[in-house]
Amino acid sequence: MRRPKVFLCLGCFLMVLLLYFNGSLKPASEPPGERSSGQKSRRSPLQTLHDGDQVESAVQAVHQGRREVLDEACRSYTRKRRVLIPEDLKHVIVDDQHGLLYCYVPKVACTNWKRVLMVLTGVAGSVRDPLAIPANEAHIPGNLRALSEYSAPQINQRLRSYLKFVFVREPFERLVSAYRNKFTRPYNTAFHKRYGTKIVQQHRPDPRPEALQRGNDVSFEEFVYYLVDPATQREEPFNEHWERVHSLCHPCLIHYDVVGKYETLEQDSRYVLQLAGVEDQVSFPASSKSTRTTGDMAAQFFQNISPFYQKKLYNLYRMDFLLFNYSLPAYLKFR
Repeated sequence: MRRPKVFLCLGCFLMVLLLYFNGSLKPASEPPGERSSGQKSRRSPLQTLHDGDQVESAVQAVHQGRREVLDEACRSYTRKRRVLIPEDLKHVIVDDQHGLLYCYVPKVACTNWKRVLMVLTGVAGSVRDPLAIPANEAHIPGNLRALSEYSAPQINQRLRSYLKFVFVREPFERLVSAYRNKFTRPYNTAFHKRYGTKIVQQHRPDPRPEALQRGNDVSFEEFVYYLVDPATQREEPFNEHWERVHSLCHPCLIHYDVVGKYETLEQDSRYVLQLAGVEDQVSFPASSKSTRTTGDMAAQFFQNISPFYQKKLYNLYRMDFLLFNYSLPAYLKFR
């Protein structure tokens, strides 16, 4: 008896082989928009984005423009593309119920976005108000699943079919915000011990023994010296609070469907929730503007940074400026 001929492309064969050795030919959970019976239900956020009839056209145009700028910058400034590895996906949070992938960036409203996702995924139980969730609970490992925890086929399926979004911020405002929070607040003793003592030891002439022990009085200038010192990154990666967004979220390897900005946080957050069809279930918390780090505040912190170190710091964060279309701050002196 002759066997029927079967033609498979090499890529298809490898994918089937990978799925076979993973132990299953179906994803761990179904893509949003389909019931267990296979019948269609609501549209996925990605379908809603592409259909383009749920959100006002002006908002869509803004986000389309951001995606185009990002794509063009990636083509212009990325020399060599590489394959994603699980380590690249540790900051990407998964919401399987609603088909969302969110790459969180510290100091860009990530606490509130984690709170929102805890409500949406049911982690918060019956809580519907994100602000009712304590901030420290939002950052407990394991509360929300990262994309890196899934198998290769499950990762690929989610990258293809889920709405991928990230929120970014003017790089130096984010940096000043991280400095203010981690080095000037008396309650952040863990950061003072972990990083402050090292910065004082390496970048302060004749430090007092108390400063070496506590590390709680690091100046912004010393923080800048620490960041631009080549030895810093040779010893270990940057902490996530001052790591560059392109190193945390890999926007030239992951095609983000929505690039939200801190400067338009409320509008962009509402846009994501509308795409997910959950704007009537949860609201993104309004930001507190009383303690927010602004451009004028960042300018004050940079007053005592010499043009030489300003330029070194800009070069360090240059890709974030280019990828997300942020202009060179007017207060910099190295022009």
